[in-house]
Amino acid sequence: MGYLKQLVLLICLSAYCSVSAQEAKRAMTFDEMVNWKRITEQTISRDGKWVACKMEPWRGDASLFVYNAKGEMTASFLPAGHAEFSASSSYLLVTKKPELEKVEALKLKKTKEEDMPSDELVIFNLREKKEMIDSLKSYKLSESADWIAYRRNSKSDTVLHVRALDGSKEMSFSDVKEFGFARKSNILYYSTDSTLCTYNPDKGSSLIFEGKGIISKVTFNETGNKIAFLHCPDKDSTNTLYSLYLAENNAPARPIADKKDNFLPAGWVISGNGDLRFSENSERIFFGTAPAPLQKDTTKLDENRPDVQIWKWDEDIQYTQQVYNKQKDLKKTYTAVYNINSNKSFQLADKNIPNLQTADEGNAPIALLSTNLPYATEQMWEGRSRYDIYTINMETGDRKQIKEAANTNMRLSPKGSYAYWYCVQDSSWYTYSIGNGKEYRLTTPATFAAWDEDNDVPDFPSPHGLAGWTADDRNILLYDRYDIWKFDPMAEVAPVNLTINGRKEQLSYRLIQLDKEDKFIDTKKSQLLLAFNEKTKGSGYYNASLSTPAVPKTLLAGSFMLKTPVKAKNADAVIYTSETFEQYPDLRLSDLSFKKSIQLTHGGDQQDKLNWGTAELVSWISLDGVPLEGVVYKPTDFDPAKKYPVIVNFYERNSETLYAYHMPEPHRSTIDYHFYTSNGYIIFNPDVRYVDGYPGESCFNCVMPGITSLIAKGYVNEKGIGAQGHSWGGYQVAYLATRTNLFAAIESGAPVVNMFSAYGGIRWGSGLNRSFQYEHGQSRIGGTLWDSPLQYMENSPLFTMDKVETPILIMHNDNDGHVPWYQGIEYFVALKRLQKPVWLLNYTGEIHWPMRLANRIDFQKRMFQFFQHYLNNQPMPQWMSEGIPAVDQEFKLGY
Repeated sequence: MGYLKQLVLLICLSAYCSVSAQEAKRAMTFDEMVNWKRITEQTISRDGKWVACKMEPWRGDASLFVYNAKGEMTASFLPAGHAEFSASSSYLLVTKKPELEKVEALKLKKTKEEDMPSDELVIFNLREKKEMIDSLKSYKLSESADWIAYRRNSKSDTVLHVRALDGSKEMSFSDVKEFGFARKSNILYYSTDSTLCTYNPDKGSSLIFEGKGIISKVTFNETGNKIAFLHCPDKDSTNTLYSLYLAENNAPARPIADKKDNFLPAGWVISGNGDLRFSENSERIFFGTAPAPLQKDTTKLDENRPDVQIWKWDEDIQYTQQVYNKQKDLKKTYTAVYNINSNKSFQLADKNIPNLQTADEGNAPIALLSTNLPYATEQMWEGRSRYDIYTINMETGDRKQIKEAANTNMRLSPKGSYAYWYCVQDSSWYTYSIGNGKEYRLTTPATFAAWDEDNDVPDFPSPHGLAGWTADDRNILLYDRYDIWKFDPMAEVAPVNLTINGRKEQLSYRLIQLDKEDKFIDTKKSQLLLAFNEKTKGSGYYNASLSTPAVPKTLLAGSFMLKTPVKAKNADAVIYTSETFEQYPDLRLSDLSFKKSIQLTHGGDQQDKLNWGTAELVSWISLDGVPLEGVVYKPTDFDPAKKYPVIVNFYERNSETLYAYHMPEPHRSTIDYHFYTSNGYIIFNPDVRYVDGYPGESCFNCVMPGITSLIAKGYVNEKGIGAQGHSWGGYQVAYLATRTNLFAAIESGAPVVNMFSAYGGIRWGSGLNRSFQYEHGQSRIGGTLWDSPLQYMENSPLFTMDKVETPILIMHNDNDGHVPWYQGIEYFVALKRLQKPVWLLNYTGEIHWPMRLANRIDFQKRMFQFFQHYLNNQPMPQWMSEGIPAVDQEFKLGY
């Protein structure tokens, strides 16, 4: 064959392969969406040499993969649950779950709970040796040594097995109810119905307590040489008869507090519902007390008792909140302290001043108490609370009030030298010296822009927050929008911008706390920062010492999204992800220089054959002259000469998520971006900026010119534009439907359409009234119903529903605790009365969005069919054309 013929053949083959490759790119299916595997768990060994990662579909069995430092996969487990490395990094413990298919088959056969398959535990020596423990009920792994304690899943088997992971030593104890290791030693406690013992692998068992009744809340100090617990001699009297015990150095326990002690308020008891913990230096024990619970009158039948709620106008806490919090309040406790050295107990918090905050992990001599109860009524409409704040001496119990009606709660510095807070009313940071009782103002609006400059709700803006404190409370590091600043807590030294160039470069630097146990920011060590670039929407890792002002050193930055990495406890190895809309957030292994990384997982392989998508930042000017940004998502095979259906999906502002991957998922409330782009849709995600009192108009002014700018580009099917939003987004698309006929179809999830009726309602998911969110929150009216009636009417789509010409799909569930279900009913009934095409999906018993996976899948299918019909001229499914009568609901889906 001549050279020319060979060349022609190669060109033809190349063209054929190119076309074939393009044709191989297909649309994502619903099954692929449901089976999409995402990383749900990752952990790195303490020595940084091993990584375990769990890949899990939305429905199905998860797989766990183990990688070495070279990035080689050395083991896998299916189906897998939780995984954790041992203290020495020599072992990995993996919980194996029963296969979902097997479990569901047994459920169909009505198999009893006790006959269902149990978890298994794999003890995996990372040098390839595996050992299986079947029928696992529970286990605990020592944090300080390669030891494990576990129980099997059998009512008749109450044996606790305790062993070294290498099998060199093993013990077992019968009739064990509870067990656990000390955090920083290899000492174990285990309790039975009448005994509490400790076990030291080097010294054996020690009897700590013996006596009939109930032993509960067993707690070690960190080293395991002290142990505290509660004991009640009568199992039926645990509400009133608990006593607090302490044991030291494995000696028998002694009682240190009970209900007869005079430190307790009259009628109070030691509660089994409270936390029990040691201070870090083991000199104090904090425990819970409470008023003795009321006893029900057993001489009357329930049917002879009235069942009535009494709502009182001047109650501090609204009755609906009381009902919502009832079970929590029945278990509410108030902290007391036992000082071991002085053998004295004090009640620290009580019903009037219930909130306690300690410092230095309970070691500090002074703590803070606070209460917002005197101001609870105003919180109903203000949406925030005020506080009375006190100091309390941990050795004497003496209280001193330091603030009355403070507009925010105070926090304590790590060592407890200062209380600090942000005042939203004057946008300033303050400190209070615990030592000298003086207050210091660290910032003013003129000297430091501490507040959120993008705030657009009718309320005081929130602060950007703090990075933390340096050693011994010497300095507090605060954020502005971009930089990290060092402040003297007594305001005697001028503040210093430590990162220098953040505002100039529009880089928002934030400190990453790699070691969660660090109490302070060590300025002698290099610190890792994560920065977001407001101009490019990319992110990066940066190195900074924070000891002196300097431009942080770039380690890894670019047009992608980075998140907080996870560091090995005893090595500089980290695992992290880098993602874009097109690039799957696969797990990578690196050191803290980020000069070289190894890709471990390959989740992106799932999208290789799919017509994926691209993300593009766009900008335009709102109708009221505000520069805006948004993101346009297009199919990978986008052809500017074609006309595409478009779905406008938005909430508030999302352009900063330009590089977010959008993991395919049967979402509970929104379209799946990758599913729709792979099926030939364009998605437009515009930012919205609001003017107080006019949220609907603000949405219209921002979104509509954005859509117009897309139409002008020539690739939009003007008759195939839809909109979709949920909750606040659902309200906005419902409003747009009353102002424009541009949309061919709209899905509006859980929307408010009548601000008058919504204003006076209850958020049943919390018991709170809804008025605060209109006066100060997201709904952005900025006044009461009586102050601003026109704004409530103008922003309520219900009152102009007769102007709607767009087919509407509503999803609103009858157990919605965020937006009252009757809002969806008002919406549906109005459109039905006006004979507009409308459908309502109610996933019965579900909350603000469907939580059951089957319901989420169903919602996605119906929403897609709805848009396919109106935007792509596909036939109407049966549920839209004929409906599904109530008598057929259990038998037909109508897809």
